[in-house]
Amino acid sequence: MIIQRVVLNSRPGKNGVPVAENFRLEQSNIADTIQAGQVRVRTLYLSVDPYMRCRMNEDTGSDYLLPWQLSEVADGGGIGVVEESKHDSLTKGDFVTSFSWPWQTVAILDGSLLQKLVPQLVNGHLSYFLGAAGITGLTALLGIKEKGHVAVGANQTMVVSGAAGACGSLAGQIGRLEGCSRVVGIAGTDEKCSILVQEMGFDAAINYKKGNVAERLRELCPGGVDVYFDNVGGDISDTVISQMNQNSHIILCGQISQYNKDVPYPPPLPPDVEKIQKERNITRERFLVLNYMDKQEASVLQLCQWIQEGKLKVRETVVEGLANIGAAFQSMMNGGNIGKQIVSVSK
Repeated sequence: MIIQRVVLNSRPGKNGVPVAENFRLEQSNIADTIQAGQVRVRTLYLSVDPYMRCRMNEDTGSDYLLPWQLSEVADGGGIGVVEESKHDSLTKGDFVTSFSWPWQTVAILDGSLLQKLVPQLVNGHLSYFLGAAGITGLTALLGIKEKGHVAVGANQTMVVSGAAGACGSLAGQIGRLEGCSRVVGIAGTDEKCSILVQEMGFDAAINYKKGNVAERLRELCPGGVDVYFDNVGGDISDTVISQMNQNSHIILCGQISQYNKDVPYPPPLPPDVEKIQKERNITRERFLVLNYMDKQEASVLQLCQWIQEGKLKVRETVVEGLANIGAAFQSMMNGGNIGKQIVSVSK
């Protein structure tokens, strides 16, 4: 059977900026028949995420991420529908997902590595299982629960950077649901800031490209910052940390401003900021959602319940067509998305 797939065409280099041309669409063949235990799936949705930037390097700098190989098919979070099954617990028409879904239109996969999805849990929005009801939502919820030390009635102020992205837009809302009394987002356009306040229930949002972030933070968080959900790192994070309170907490989710630089993860803080962190006893521990998979099932059900109740608003930026996945990745790395960046491969 002839299919289309996307392979890694070139590496941007450790300090390079990824472009759409780093990926290549090509035709390929897959077997016409499947073996025992296998399923043939048609791809519906693929996810592109900041962590994939590390997979474009020969060395990902991480013990849990494998690099993509040149001229080999790329992979990541994906959702598809079973078209043929020789696996006992999967039948034709089932919707399934995997963290390592190949970037191709049709694939033959080991059925035991797939998770069956229940569309009703997300009101039929299957792609939410790649975002709000998937690893992104889990990262936001478990990050806040495990590292944020948020308590109802504690009158805590939370700041979220990268606030209009897939994880940030959920994290601010979950911070409020978990008990924060004030939630302030930092994003890169007026449109994003307006969506955060009007749709997502943030108390305020700062456009870091327009004003003085330190001044705006002082105005909007007069009592200082108790919890910082950090998606970006770099200068913005240094500014937020300098206004954090004694015994406050940083949820170290991502450092997208640093991903095109050859630095360790998490990147070290500048000496003056590190001094503040130590003096004020601010926790800044690396958070990796994969270490908390024993809590996955209960957490996904909680996220789905909030989605069904309308308490968690979900935004997606959807690009149509496998051929456009490289452009979607480039755009997402440059902040072109609001909410989760999804590629719709087939209907």
